[in-house]
Amino acid sequence: MRSSARQAARMLSGVGCVAALLLPTAVTAQAAPLSRVPAADGKKGQELPGMPSSIDADAACTPASGEKAKKQDWSRQRLDLDRLHGYSTGAGVTVALIDTGVDTGAEGLDGRVTAEGTAGDDCVGHGTFLAGLIAGAGGGGAQLTGVAPGAEILALRGTDQRGEASSALVVAALRAATEADAEVIAVSVALPRRDAELTRAVADARRAGAVVVAAATPDPPRGAGNSDEIPPRSYWPAAEPGVLSVADMLPAGVRPDNALATSGIDLVAPGAGVVSGGPRGDGHYLGAGASVATAYAAGAAAAVRAARPDDSPDEVARRLTATAYPADIPQLDPYAAVTTVLGGSDAAGGVERAADPVTVRDTTAADRATDRATLFVVLGTGGVLAVLWGAFALPMARARGWKPASASASARSVAAEADGD
Repeated sequence: MRSSARQAARMLSGVGCVAALLLPTAVTAQAAPLSRVPAADGKKGQELPGMPSSIDADAACTPASGEKAKKQDWSRQRLDLDRLHGYSTGAGVTVALIDTGVDTGAEGLDGRVTAEGTAGDDCVGHGTFLAGLIAGAGGGGAQLTGVAPGAEILALRGTDQRGEASSALVVAALRAATEADAEVIAVSVALPRRDAELTRAVADARRAGAVVVAAATPDPPRGAGNSDEIPPRSYWPAAEPGVLSVADMLPAGVRPDNALATSGIDLVAPGAGVVSGGPRGDGHYLGAGASVATAYAAGAAAAVRAARPDDSPDEVARRLTATAYPADIPQLDPYAAVTTVLGGSDAAGGVERAADPVTVRDTTAADRATDRATLFVVLGTGGVLAVLWGAFALPMARARGWKPASASASARSVAAEADGD
């Protein structure tokens, strides 16, 4: 079902260990270090500054990157975006992104970002980075398009200007997204406690018809080592009923060593060594974490909604999970989500996964043509047999005086007996 590029990408387990070290998700803006991008071909790759998910209270805003990616990163090849865009670009779908805000004039997003309140001022840069993964138009030689480059972005704040998340801000953003009729809502922050208002806001958004996608865990802070000492726990709103909970994975398909443990993950998506742009300049950054994976899943949801506008939010979520690449935790596959033919709920597992989605198409007309051809063959064969029967049977019937074969045989028998007497 995958292209050769994806098959090659899946063999990159060797770079998984490298990517596990590339998680610059909470670095101070003034000192964002260069981190190495794992190349999709297994080579050395290149270095880019890290994109923080938050910055210190006394830090300046994340500066413009002076570096540009030279080629498409592994994550986009893993997700088969080039093939996906032949079927859906998410055109006409609005994705509400709840994060640090999105710069409305960011490279590759021009004219497709609407910001609520102060969400158009993205000091941290993280929200703009994620918006590029969802709906970036790409351009240049690196082909850094988002999953749904035809989608619109509604920027909403789930954090303060430094990237600190709060339940009150997330609730307000969910309410605003619902009022704006956003078809997809991406919540890239993960809160440690459940809140009754948050639960109601999520339920209202789903009732209004939105697919809600949320990060299964917070992004780990810089310098976080192995997080085994932190017991597994739930995070919100990812743990709310009906929310698609998304976690990050390395090129090898496993979660990073320092990823926080949680239960109820629905999908994993690329979340290390991922390249996108920022709010200032046209340079590129390297990002990681469950928030990055959530952006990819939200873009996939937008692509599905554009291709199947009559599907309900639950049907979209089911499609994303049912068509995911099978693994310990299913791995997001946007191309399969758009092209695979699903069975009814009574089918085994509710899915009939196509052997190769490239060949999945409406075959009704072809089936009708085949039926007609079969009918012509049957009728033609019957006609030939009738002619042959006539050529053989008519002379014999004429010789019997047009009497039935059984009557003629009886007459001969009687005549033979008479002669014997």
